[in-house]
Amino acid sequence: MSAMSDHRRPAMGTGEFIAFIAALMAVNALGVDLMLPALADIGHQLAITTANHRQWIITAYMLGFGAGQLLYGPLADRYGRRPILLATLVGFVGASIFAASSQTFAALLGARMLQGLMSASTRVLAVAIVRDRFSGRQMARTLSLAQMIFFLVPIMAPSLGQVLLAFGPWRFIFYALAGFAAFVLAWSALRLRESLPVERRSPLSLAALGSAYRLTLTNRFSAGYALAASMTFGGVIAFVSSAQQIFVDEFHAGERFTILFALCAFSMGCASFANSRLVERLGTRLISQSAVLGLIALSILHLGVIGLGRESLVTYMLFQALSMTCIGLCGSNFGAMAMEPVGHIAGTASSIQGFITSVGAVIVGSAIGQAYNGTTWPLAIGYLAIGIGVLAVVLVIEGGRLFQARHAADPGARS
Repeated sequence: MSAMSDHRRPAMGTGEFIAFIAALMAVNALGVDLMLPALADIGHQLAITTANHRQWIITAYMLGFGAGQLLYGPLADRYGRRPILLATLVGFVGASIFAASSQTFAALLGARMLQGLMSASTRVLAVAIVRDRFSGRQMARTLSLAQMIFFLVPIMAPSLGQVLLAFGPWRFIFYALAGFAAFVLAWSALRLRESLPVERRSPLSLAALGSAYRLTLTNRFSAGYALAASMTFGGVIAFVSSAQQIFVDEFHAGERFTILFALCAFSMGCASFANSRLVERLGTRLISQSAVLGLIALSILHLGVIGLGRESLVTYMLFQALSMTCIGLCGSNFGAMAMEPVGHIAGTASSIQGFITSVGAVIVGSAIGQAYNGTTWPLAIGYLAIGIGVLAVVLVIEGGRLFQARHAADPGARS
């Protein structure tokens, strides 16, 4: 579309902008969470004989999601945010229809990887579009507000998936994903202005890409906080992958699965809301680093409860919700700190950081999820390892100091 017609498109107000970013993020969240209630049905119909292998329906999506992020940042920095977003949303609709028509487990995994590949743009472009308008604490606050809405999706998604299953087979879920993506596509086409002016676009060349990759990967704040985010996000992947097995197989609470899952997800939404209200006053470092220490302490206490034979559905829910709160306080803050020194190459930097975060999260989350043995031991041990690993990374990034604000090279970024 021409620059003139884009200029004539009414600009989104703050509320609509935040809602739009949340909807963009929700394409990916629904892609992960909507089919959780259907995993058993999918496994039965497609002859998946090993229960842990059902987790690959989630993992395949995340692998495509991670790999795809390397593509979209450079393309968005060269051609703008809007055309890349529109093209990939069309692709997501097609991949969802492909998934709905899959007749074998292999075909479904292929469709899921394609879905992830297409939805990767939503993560890259959501961050880049926000970074085009904000930086530092303002960026963290905006992302937190969007994530607060976004985290309502995991709360509602399993229940919505259960409703869809009441009216038809598991394939309805993928048609629903196609419908939601089509809605976001229409919203983008009608209301989204291009946020990257032509004069700020980067050439699509090996030299330009090499420079952007070098800056993003060699800056310790950019690469370090992306790595830290990958570990905390890995905790979310581990929970999502094994949630049905834990609630259904271990605690025999299958009839309450959607409610229990929603309560854990709600804790992350509360964390994002609290962060949006506090981050400009307290700073990204004080909040996120305190949350990491909290995750370590909670994991140690949880292991103690399990070791004493006191684990129950109530204790698991309590520790899981509190752990997810700590993880929620890390996510948007780590993302904002990673972007501070590379805002002038936001698209490419977001791609690289997103790749690190997503692929790292798949590795961490899959390792924990595949270790599921009918108890909550693997998840609790995994969360402790995540907390210690993140703390180690943060100490390296910050030169051994915690809770001290730093000023990145990018102007206007206070943390």
